[in-house]
Amino acid sequence: MEEEKEEEPIEEEQESTETVEEEEKTEEIIEEEKEEKAEETAETAAEEEMPLPPSKEEEAKPPPREEKPEEEIVEERIYTIPLGKAWIGPPRKRAPRAMRIIKSFLIKHMKLEKKEGEGEEEEEPKKLIISNEVNEKVWSRGIEKPPRKVRVRAAKDKEGNVTVYLAEGD
Repeated sequence: MEEEKEEEPIEEEQESTETVEEEEKTEEIIEEEKEEKAEETAETAAEEEMPLPPSKEEEAKPPPREEKPEEEIVEERIYTIPLGKAWIGPPRKRAPRAMRIIKSFLIKHMKLEKKEGEGEEEEEPKKLIISNEVNEKVWSRGIEKPPRKVRVRAAKDKEGNVTVYLAEGD
């Protein structure tokens, strides 16, 4: 009986080596098939004058961004906007009021005209664009606790549009 038990493990080892060899062969066959398909696609692409499918390296790279021409800045100023008046009133309305204070301050100091009537449709209305950084700074501690003051950089382009950024270092 002992002799029979010893023979069984040997057979199992032989079977395992056979399965490993079979797996290696199937992997080689799969690789060969992939190469053949790649060659076929290259040939058909050359015949049809179509570009080859992108390789893995090309797929990983994002497409190049179209560079927007930078708008010509006519005027640029740095302001410290006091937001203390936003703290007057109910706590749940402080951050929205702080944003309104920022808008009104910049309209006043950057000399933007408010939209008055529809008779001025000939000229494109000037816009005030507040960057996401400024908005996040005001809302950083929630709706109830906006900052007491904010330093911003306001840039006016040649069209009269004002873009507001958070001042450097803040």
